Formats: sequence, C-alpha cells, structure tokens
Amino acid sequence: MAGRGERREGRGGALSRSGARRQEARPDTVAIVVATPGDAPALLAAERPGTTVGVLCAQPGTAGERAAYERAAAECAGRGVRVDREPRVLDAEVGKITQPVLDALRDLRPLRVRTLDPDPAHVSFDAEAKRPVIAEPPLRGSVARDTITAARKLQLETGDPVFVDCHRAGADPRLGGAGGLRHPWPASWLTRGRDGRLTAYLPSAAGVLRWTEEETGADRWAGPELLEGPALLPGLTVVQDGLGYVHLIGLRRRKGADGAELVVVVHATQYQSGRPLGPWHSAGNPNANDRDKAREVGFPAAVFDTRNHLHLFVRNFGHGVSTRRQTADGKWNAWQHLRGVSAADELAALAGPHGAEVWARARDSAAAVRWHRGTPDASWTQDTDTSASPYPGTLSAAPEAGAIRHRYAGTNEVCVGVPGGMPVSLGGPDGEGPVAGAAGVDIQGWGCTVLVRWGADGTCAVGAHQDGRPDTGVWWFDAGETSLVPPAVAVDGRGRAVIAVLAPDGRLRIARQEPDASGLAFGAWTTVGS
Repeated sequence: MAGRGERREGRGGALSRSGARRQEARPDTVAIVVATPGDAPALLAAERPGTTVGVLCAQPGTAGERAAYERAAAECAGRGVRVDREPRVLDAEVGKITQPVLDALRDLRPLRVRTLDPDPAHVSFDAEAKRPVIAEPPLRGSVARDTITAARKLQLETGDPVFVDCHRAGADPRLGGAGGLRHPWPASWLTRGRDGRLTAYLPSAAGVLRWTEEETGADRWAGPELLEGPALLPGLTVVQDGLGYVHLIGLRRRKGADGAELVVVVHATQYQSGRPLGPWHSAGNPNANDRDKAREVGFPAAVFDTRNHLHLFVRNFGHGVSTRRQTADGKWNAWQHLRGVSAADELAALAGPHGAEVWARARDSAAAVRWHRGTPDASWTQDTDTSASPYPGTLSAAPEAGAIRHRYAGTNEVCVGVPGGMPVSLGGPDGEGPVAGAAGVDIQGWGCTVLVRWGADGTCAVGAHQDGRPDTGVWWFDAGETSLVPPAVAVDGRGRAVIAVLAPDGRLRIARQEPDASGLAFGAWTTVGS
C-alpha cells in the first residue's frame, strides 16, 4: 500500500523546551491510530467537516478491510473531511508500536488523536484458566495503549496540547463521537473556587490542563498549565465539595511490584485557585485482586453528600456498579458492590434528597437504573422504574435534588428526569453528548438555570429555564462558537453566567453574560490564556 513507512520533510518550526527544532501543532489535523484499516471507518464516520485526518495502521489488514477503508474515505470527502485514500502502514507488532506511532505523530502534528479501547471488554470468562476471554485481536488493545503513550511523549516533547479519545470497537457509528467513548470528557469542567475565581480543567495526553482567572470576573487568565501528576488515561471527572474545593478524579495504569499493569482510580484536590494541585492518591479498584479483571474498570463518577463525604462509583468487571466512600477526615471504607441490573459503562452521580445516589444506563435495554438510600447510612436500594431512556453518552446530573439530564433515546431530545416522574423534554434534538448547567443565574430578576450543550457539528448551544421549573420550556440559540469538547458553564464571582469551549485551535474561549440585556445574552467570545 502507498504510504508505508513514509515521512514528509520538516518545514522548520519553533523550539521545544529541550531546545530542539519542532513543528507547530496543526489544529485542524486529527490522527486516527488503529490496528488495521478495518478499524478506521467507524472513527472516520464521527469526524466533522473541515478536518484533515491522517490514518495510521499498525498492519495493512485484508483486502476487504482496505476496500471498506476506501469507501469510508470517499464518504468523508463527500462531507468535507479531508482524508488520504490509503492509510499509512507502520508495520508494527504487539508491544513494538510506541516509537513508530510517535514518529508518525511528529510528522502529522495533530491536535487530536483518536484510537480504540486500550482495555477491550471481555465476552466470557474461562473458569478453568480463571481468565476473562477477550474476543478482540490483541493488536487492538496494544495499539491503543501505545498510542496513548506516544501522544503523551509528543506533548511533553513539544509543549503543545494533544487531546486523545479512545473509542469502543464495534460501537454504532450513529451514536457519534460521544456515544462510543471509553473515557468520557467531563460535563462540568468549569468551576468557581472559594475566592470567586473561575478555573477550567481538561484532560490532555500528558495530564490535566488548567486555566485560571487572574482576578475575579476578569478576562486575564493564566494557562494552560500542565498539572503535575501520574500518567493518566484519557478522561476526567471534576467535582466540588461543600467547602468549594475542586476534586479531580481519573484512571491510571501503573505497574505493580511484579511488573504487571494494574488500572486504579486516582484522586487529587485543588484547595486554592491557581495554586499547586494536591498530591494524587490511589482510591483502588473494586477488582484489585485480579489484574485481568481490574483493567476493565469503568470510568469513575463522583459526588459529595451533605456531610461532605466523597462517594465514588465505577462499573466493575461483572457490569455491576461498585462504590466506596471517603469521609471528611480522609478515611475510605471498603468497596461495596451494588447488585442488580447489569450496567453500561456510563454513570451519573448526584446529590439526592437523602444523600448521594447514582444513575446508570442499563447495559441490555434503553433504560436507566438508580441506586439510592432512604438515609445517608441506610442500605442501597435499586430503582429500575425510572422512566428514563438515555441515549448513550448523555447522562449528567441536574441541579434539582435527585434529577438527571439526558438525551431521550427515541428522539435525541434533551430531557430532565426525577424519580417517580416522567422525563420533561427540553428540546434541542440536534447535536450529541451531555448537557451542562449552572443554576442561580439572574435573568431580568428571575433565578434561572443556564444550559449548554453540543449542537450541530459541535456548535455551542445555550438555553435557560427558571430554577426548578424545566417544565416551563427552553429556547435554545447558537452561541456562535464550536467546541472540541462538550461546552461548560459556571457562574463567576460577579454573578454572571460564563460559557466556555475548547475552540478548534485548542485554546480556551469564554463568553460572559451581559446582565443588563433584555433576556439571556452574552458578550463577544474571548480567547484566554497563552
């Protein structure tokens, strides 16, 4: 195949931190890194018009795979996605992929990298061998793991942000990019600290990036800063406790004393805006006694209850939900398995009327399951009669106690649901992914909840409803900016709603509410940070 082992000549560029000449990142370029050409069409189908895609394959694949790739490339051209008709083949084997991928990424200089699941799910369990049975070829997981490593090295080498998405193999392309993610983007990544300053946190290949207001309500921001910490897997959960401290939660792959790799949940705390992040601590894994099972752990969801106890929830190896709690004095209890309906790898943790609770999208049906407690210390109870039918990749917490937002599986409309009630439609059937919101925004004297979501082709759509009254309806409007990640919203130290996006050039852009406007209106978009 054409493209095998090719490298284009360099064209100059800036100096990296080591002093070596490097290329500048190309914001419109996406690298798709897969095992064979047959893995690429599903990822190409999720690309938006206007991007340039470089496809890297570890092996050339079969004639049928190459034909499927060519059809996908032709379809991309028809909707404005630029992609080579033949992928670049690296001729790499399991365990020997990192360097070829890194060399290719240096050439492409992508802002975004897409690959498959580094820890493919099992299809059965071999009781005799006491090992899970993985149906996917070993090369798929190896390519994904080494791609994450290569992207991290590229970002540390150049200083340019690189953002990585890992997609489940075999996910329905109609779900869009958000529906098939193994490690989700945070829905609420813009926060207000105790001193009133806003801070944005986003996961990158080399770690968490942070942007911080230099003064309350000002357009001068510091960042993006790469926070020190372990090599995290893509994805991030951002929550705040009752004192206003920000907690970052993710997954880390590390090697044990025997050299075997283990995936664990990790957690760090931001006590003061703009100050160094606290140390990362391991919160363990509900399947920690078996590394083969532990690697499949789902991405963590988290929430603080009224006693300021942190509750973690993850999907475990058996497709159930496991939880553990950290008390205000820092002590953890043991992992507890919440038995019941098999859960998909998508959870939303929220504060209910009686403490923490968690919703999960069901694995085998278009439904949602809720676990809750009658009192903060009571046993967990499962509620399967929720009337919620979430579209994959759309569950998020709403500000109303015990309420969730999601897109309805039948129509893709944004909905808000509460236990025992039918979901209320908020409209907005275009777009994909979760919806974020901020309550307590003053709009002409009314306390309102401002909502933001992905619209068509990644645009930022904004709407609002009266606090606690989503049934009054939402009028959505295009905010005039696109985002590479689900847009975020928060209330700044001066009481104004602020919406934030990660622009197609990889920089943070914000727009602030104009409080004296006749309705909900925002000022011009501003690029913040360096």
